[in-house]
Amino acid sequence: MNINPLMTKRRAGVLCHITSLPGHLDYGDLGSDAYKFIDFLSSSGFSIWQILPLGPTHSDLCPYQSLSAHAGNPQLINLEWLCDKGWLRIDELHQNHENIWAHRLQCIQRAYIRFKNDANNDETLKFQSFTKKHHYWLEKFAIFMALREMFKNQAWVEWPESYRDCDTTRLQAFSKKNQLPIEAIQFQQYIFFTQWAELKKYANENNVLIIGDVPIFVAHDSAEVWANRKYFALDHTGHPKFVAGVPPDYFSQTGQHWGNPHYQWQKLEEEGFSWWVDRLRTQCELYDAIRIDHFRGLAKYWEIPASETTAVNGRWVAAPGRHLLQVLTQMYPSLCLIAEDLGTITPDVHELRDEFALPGMNVLQFAFDGSDENPYLPKNHLQNSLVYTATHDNDTTLAWYESLSAETQQYIRQCINYETENMPWPMIRAALDSVANLAIFPMQDILSLGKGHRMNRPGTIEGNWQWRFEWSQVDPHLPIKIADLLKEHKRKKVINNSTYSCNQIMQPVSNL
Repeated sequence: MNINPLMTKRRAGVLCHITSLPGHLDYGDLGSDAYKFIDFLSSSGFSIWQILPLGPTHSDLCPYQSLSAHAGNPQLINLEWLCDKGWLRIDELHQNHENIWAHRLQCIQRAYIRFKNDANNDETLKFQSFTKKHHYWLEKFAIFMALREMFKNQAWVEWPESYRDCDTTRLQAFSKKNQLPIEAIQFQQYIFFTQWAELKKYANENNVLIIGDVPIFVAHDSAEVWANRKYFALDHTGHPKFVAGVPPDYFSQTGQHWGNPHYQWQKLEEEGFSWWVDRLRTQCELYDAIRIDHFRGLAKYWEIPASETTAVNGRWVAAPGRHLLQVLTQMYPSLCLIAEDLGTITPDVHELRDEFALPGMNVLQFAFDGSDENPYLPKNHLQNSLVYTATHDNDTTLAWYESLSAETQQYIRQCINYETENMPWPMIRAALDSVANLAIFPMQDILSLGKGHRMNRPGTIEGNWQWRFEWSQVDPHLPIKIADLLKEHKRKKVINNSTYSCNQIMQPVSNL
């Protein structure tokens, strides 16, 4: 296969999720600070912005356990944009509210009512066009969310049996009776996708590409599992028979017990992986390139009996990843995929990755175990790969370094030719100097932040996904420093280069 067009030149970028952006509410959104962040990337010479999954989250805020494999998180909708449209008043925007999440949704609901009453013909047609384009997931998602609200956010397996099992007659009656609440949820998605498209267009116009993140598994309590039970390993009540995770590893002695239901791969394969084709159809609309989280699960996945409380007692089971990738790359010939191939990886995973010419990942924090054969050591990197100082699952590079013994710190200094500059900049320079075509840095490392600024601690469920930065932390001279570094390492963004957009390259070969 041809090399991913994203990987044809040396680039650099920043990993920063939307919720980590500054803003006047309690987490970032798709408003002015997101545009300002793109300006920061562009002025620094970066050409990549990597984010985490965009789906609506559960109460734990984890973007990898979304309520939908397609939908955007309405909590990321910028409310000022609704004011500009005339669908929300400024005084409503700034009303005091103890629960910011509820306040956001209340504002969007008010906007929907005004849209319903006052929208001009052009806006109405755009909304209708959106619902038609996204019919393959949107209607079931809206019904699911309306039911979830009616049942006070209970998981769908706890609903009355007829709703739990998607009884057609009962759902038709519910939809007829709840047309406005269901349409309001569809309106939320229309607003999210419209705001995201505007933001992505601005990024692409400034020669910044967006790498999105697609978890290989989906949350059990999600619209997709509820509406497509035949594709998942569930019992007759909808509960998982087996769940996903990974065995004991770097992050946890008892492994990671994610709780996601496993796929009925045979059924998916029999139907031409249509569920996956539809899933990628939405992601191709959102991103310029897609990182498949836990790529190794396409070769073999860790199957844990649902009764187990840890991931220790599981087994590896083969998956038809080769056939799936064949279907996806045939349907989307210019699909830009990235394989998250971290951890203990067996040769079959690398073979699958290389057969489809997918770039893999190198994380420098994993490089210094003393082995000269460590694949994450800069001297062992491949050109068709990405190098990170750290990911969203690591501590910041400065905090990580300061936690190490003096002996290990000395070893790292020797490996990366450490001189006088303070951490994390020697690690940033080592990544930039790598042969890997893409170098990505968490925003925490760009800001030289230490302990207390971690995004996620795998294996834990509290206190994660809440990190944010402030513009006051960005030194005015930082873009100049970064631009000089990127130029030195031949990674600086070139204006008017052959930047492409998702809408241009990742379209299916036929209408689905």
